[in-house]
Amino acid sequence: MPRPLRLDAQRSELLPILAKAFSELGYRRTTTAELARRCGVRENILYRHWSDKLAMFVAALDHVHELAIATWQRVRGEAQDPAHAATAILAYESRHLGEFGNYRILFSALGDADDPAIRAALRRTYRSLHRAIRDTLGDEAGDAARAAEADRVAWAILGVGTITTILGELGLATKAQRGALLEGIGRVLLDAAGADPSPPRSSS
Repeated sequence: MPRPLRLDAQRSELLPILAKAFSELGYRRTTTAELARRCGVRENILYRHWSDKLAMFVAALDHVHELAIATWQRVRGEAQDPAHAATAILAYESRHLGEFGNYRILFSALGDADDPAIRAALRRTYRSLHRAIRDTLGDEAGDAARAAEADRVAWAILGVGTITTILGELGLATKAQRGALLEGIGRVLLDAAGADPSPPRSSS
């Protein structure tokens, strides 16, 4: 029987492959046979890690969410001036928006949000993404007005990011146009939240 550490390592190797498959095919069109083929393993290997396709999908959705949070944390940590962390993340996303197609797994999940497990995973994902943006804006518990504004702006930024990925998916805007849209509206929203005063312009 595989050791727990080996199982954890194998699960970590399989998750990006599962996420890519679900992102490309959607939940309903993806079969466990196809997942196993792409992973280069037998189906029973997948079932050692997850009970069924639904569990695999939820795990892949969580993986994409955790990857986004980890990326934002890295960009935030690399920001030359911590006061401009939100601008650094916005600039990064405007350059790399939809680059890996991971957003498609969120769209697929929205189409099956009547399933309680998928709905719970989506709620967890969006709440976490919202919280990460809000915290980067400098949400301060002691300032109720600022906290409320940061809360609204965080949802608005998520909304703009979603719209720009839809524009790309439908071929309604080029990558450069979508990046400019996200960064332009994002900067207006950051100003509204009082975040990143006089931020440096990103080089493009």
